Amino acid sequence: MKNIKRRGRRTRRPKARLRRQRRRSTSKKTFAATPVTAAELRALRREIQKKAAPMRWNPEVDDVQRSVAQLVLTIVEFLRKLMERQAIRRMDQKTLTPKEVEAVGVALMRLEKTIREIGERFGLAPEDLNLDLGPLGKLL
Repeated sequence: MKNIKRRGRRTRRPKARLRRQRRRSTSKKTFAATPVTAAELRALRREIQKKAAPMRWNPEVDDVQRSVAQLVLTIVEFLRKLMERQAIRRMDQKTLTPKEVEAVGVALMRLEKTIREIGERFGLAPEDLNLDLGPLGKLL
């Protein structure tokens, strides 16, 4: 875009201004309202609350063991994924022997299986092992 100098101020050409106005006016969309049942609203509210509520440590007396297990397993799963990525990077750089690759792979698979088994004991699904870090997003 060429700028024209007028009395010490720089202004854009009128054509550019028209193009911007056209873009703004075409981006506005209207939506038609559709009727929704009370059951659909309740289901939507539950879904929003489930996704919007950050997962935090719950110190209720009858739920302490499950909450601590969830926190510990989340940290262990985070470390396992970190070690897995490091192992892949080392394999790509060819700094591991074939025996070391096999040993690391077996160890990581056993650790993943153990995390899953302990999680099942406490009624935790794999998707429960994730913390919401607020504006940073999910941990895993």
